[in-house]
Amino acid sequence: AWDSTFCSVNPKFVAIITESAGGGAFLVLPLDKVGRIDRDVPLVSGHKAAVLDIAWCPHNDNVIASGSEDCSVKIWEIPDGGITQTLIQSSVDLVAHQRCVGQVAWHPSALNVLLSAGGDMKIFIWNV
Repeated sequence: AWDSTFCSVNPKFVAIITESAGGGAFLVLPLDKVGRIDRDVPLVSGHKAAVLDIAWCPHNDNVIASGSEDCSVKIWEIPDGGITQTLIQSSVDLVAHQRCVGQVAWHPSALNVLLSAGGDMKIFIWNV
């Protein structure tokens, strides 16, 4: 089992994994969103299996990475106002793991450097 927080927050957005048990989606809301969330809220839904981890880029508040049981890492660009329709096309697809990707983490000071760790016991450092 992976030790995921199931959510990630930055100065603009909060992202929450909503379908970790087989759907492969997560929700992104602007921080100023208040009140109840609609049932048909648009999702970030491009993975073919459960999303296991998400992480906002520390250098760009509109970029988030996701790792999934489908063995891929995806980079997503979120518009300033948030998403208004379900987002299924990622900006970048990173495929190298042979098993699920359970952890993604951005380098805190090196621009566009992402780490992914998978169930194949491999760690990849990506320059995205």
